[in-house]
Amino acid sequence: MKVEDFDFDLPEELIAQTPLAERSHSRLMVLDKETGSIKHEQFKDIVEDLHEGDCLVLNDTRVLPARLYGTKQDTGANIEVLLLKQEQGDEWETLVKPAKRIKEGTVISFGDGRLTATCVGVKEHGGRMLKFNYDGIFYEVLEELGEMPLPPYIRERLDDQDRYQTVFARERGSAAAPTAGLHFTEELLDEIREKGVHIAFITLHVGLGTFRPVSVDTIEDHDMHAEFYQVSEGTARLLNEVKAQGGRIITVGTTSTRTLETIASKHGKFVEENGWTSIFIYPGYEFKAIDGLITNFHLPKSTLIMLVSAFAGKENVLHAYETAVKEKYRFFSFGDAMFLK
Repeated sequence: MKVEDFDFDLPEELIAQTPLAERSHSRLMVLDKETGSIKHEQFKDIVEDLHEGDCLVLNDTRVLPARLYGTKQDTGANIEVLLLKQEQGDEWETLVKPAKRIKEGTVISFGDGRLTATCVGVKEHGGRMLKFNYDGIFYEVLEELGEMPLPPYIRERLDDQDRYQTVFARERGSAAAPTAGLHFTEELLDEIREKGVHIAFITLHVGLGTFRPVSVDTIEDHDMHAEFYQVSEGTARLLNEVKAQGGRIITVGTTSTRTLETIASKHGKFVEENGWTSIFIYPGYEFKAIDGLITNFHLPKSTLIMLVSAFAGKENVLHAYETAVKEKYRFFSFGDAMFLK
């Protein structure tokens, strides 16, 4: 299957640069995957599209303010550091710019020495292993000194860092937000619960690989990045009960989808589990876990639009995207949403 088959024309002005003032006031396109029919709503109307006994599955990962600006301790040269993955203790895999200035033994200072990092290893593609030194609790220091690593297509500065977090973000560890969840408010979640819809939480820490372009011509040749997930015993039990009672499992975002499909593919049901997933879902995949999907509008030729196309049909999805462009929907992280059912 060709990557080119998932291309579409997207005017740059439709890429949302800032979030709306009200999270739940974004637009919502409802796509029926059986008929291809489309409805246009506001996101807060999602309550009407959910049924008593359904279960909404949310990713409670919390984005780290993982971009740090510091200086080389010996020369004062400016250095930018992006945290990728905690390896052990205070050692992190990072991306550093300019990487050529950072060799083993180099010390970088952040916040007038409040935080320092020593390079303890050199990796491929500009990667560096840094060991951090600080007083207090690392994540508290990071919240004070770090900035949100916004996606590369967002060029505006974010005034309120919390707008790149979901209102239910709990588990620190993501390099990017599970953006379909950004539309929910506490009030909207309460409305959904009052209707008799269950709400379950899973965790998948989004890696920067989610923004990596597909660089091959044929989908099957693409190597999917791995991301860490965890599902609790309580969530697994609830999901199995909802399925047994005929309710729908509706995932919020491709991250929740990949997590549940990984577990269902391995076990044939939902179980408590921690692990890494590199599942790549594209047309031809047979879904084993989910019955509906709430997601944002994705990049052309991305693995995300391939996943959505696998669920709702490539022709349906590309027609919906063509409609979204025509109707001037807002795209990507701070953009509008789709409900595929």
